[in-house]
Parts: sequence; C-alpha cells; structure tokens
Amino acid sequence: MATIKQLIADGEAALACSDSARLDAEILLALSLNNTRTWLYTWPDHVPNLPQQHMYLDLLRRRKAGEPVAYLVHRREFWGLDLKIDHHVLIPRPETELLVQTALDALAGNAAARVADLGTGSGAIALALASEQPQWQVIATDISGEALELARDNASRLDITNVIFSPGEWLAPLAGITLDAIVSNPPYIAEGDPHLAEGDVRFEPVHALVSADAGLADIRRIVEDSPAHLVPGGYLMLEHGYDQGAAVREIFAAAGFTEVATHRDLAGLERVTTGTITG
Repeated sequence: MATIKQLIADGEAALACSDSARLDAEILLALSLNNTRTWLYTWPDHVPNLPQQHMYLDLLRRRKAGEPVAYLVHRREFWGLDLKIDHHVLIPRPETELLVQTALDALAGNAAARVADLGTGSGAIALALASEQPQWQVIATDISGEALELARDNASRLDITNVIFSPGEWLAPLAGITLDAIVSNPPYIAEGDPHLAEGDVRFEPVHALVSADAGLADIRRIVEDSPAHLVPGGYLMLEHGYDQGAAVREIFAAAGFTEVATHRDLAGLERVTTGTITG
C-alpha cells in the first residue's frame, strides 16, 4: 500500500506530459481523499485505503487522456469566485477576466447599471460583475437549461442575489428590455479549426466553442441585434479570438457602433472589442 508521498510521486510521473504534473497529481489525490492539498503535506506517510487509491488511479487515467482537471474536480476559480462547473459549460479562463474588467471600467460611474451577459455558461462573467457591483441588475441568458441551472446554483452558493437568469438564445429573452451594457464570450472558433482536436477544448461543449462564417456568425448576430437593447451611450463588449480583432471591429462599425476599440489581454493579444451606441 502506497503512502501519500509515494502516490504524489507516482502521479507526477504518470502525468509527465502535463506542464503542471505535480499540481495536477496533488489536486486529484486531495479530491480522492476528500481533503486539502495542505493536508497531504501534513500527513505524507498516511496510507489511503484501497477505494481511495483506486479513485485516484482512475482520475490520473482520465487526466492522462487529456480530460481537464477542472472537469475532474468540478471546480474552477474565476475572478476570485469558486465556481462549480461541468461538461455542459466552458471552463472559465483567465483571459476572460479582461472582459469583466473592461465592463467594470466602462460603467464605473453608473451606480445602478443594468447589464446582460449573453451565453452565461457557468455564470462566470455575470457573477463576477454582480459580486463587484451588488447594486447593479445583471441578466444572464443561455440557451442551455443545464448551463442555467448550474449558473443559478453558483449564484446561490456564493450568495449573489442581483442576477436574473433567463433561458433563450443570445438576446431573445430580453424583448422590451434596454440595457447599459451587453457583454458576452460567444463561440468564435471556426468549424474545422485544428485546435478543436487539442487540449482542453476536446472535452468542452462544441456549441459553446464553434461558430459558422470563420467563427464570426454568432458575433455578427449579437452585434446586429444589440443596438435595439442599448440605451444611448450603452456599450457592447465581446470576447473573440486573438486574430479576429480587425474583422470584429468592422462588424461593430457596420452596425452603427462608435468609439470601437479592441483591448489586449496580458499576453498582448487582441481579446475584447467594445463599442458604443449614441442613439
């Protein structure tokens, strides 16, 4: 029977293809023992029982096959929030925090803003905004009932009460509603893109990743439908692929948006495009 110290070493060796092999092994072993990583270091000579070791070996097998750690542990941190996730939603990524920060900056002087997050998934963007601005009203839409149920659960666990969850595709649930800002991280990967066969995205929901028209179809639809839902001076803010900035700016301009600009993420890549409706 192996000790915790040995199991971590074996897990690190098994996951040598990962650039975070030891961390992955520690997280998966802690999950198997229903304990924390700190506890593992406190009790390195502890011998887990056979069911615990079998669970750990199964998690290692799945991780070695490429399944993301976030799906294995059903958790992901985003904007300091501990979010529950599953295979019905995308894994929230650090670069998407730029979209949250951009919205907070743009609406900094609006104490009672009404904001919509389209295609909310786990609720990451909506809950981040709502947690920072409890006086705002945030509306989160998603066509997936499973995603909305998960997002509602995250809001409940985090005691965030200023988010309304509405089922439907993009702006469809918002008939008759005007907003100070619309934000979204829509699908923007082109059909047949080779990256779909690599890394974490192999396990993520395709409908949340892939869009027609070279990845721009959903972006175009949101941009064209948004002006009718924005107050004068209202903002549209969309995340997109690193190489889509110029195309997205053209779509914004064609739809009548002004002050169109693209913001770069921490890696220096074009990531979020914004625009304003003047009336």
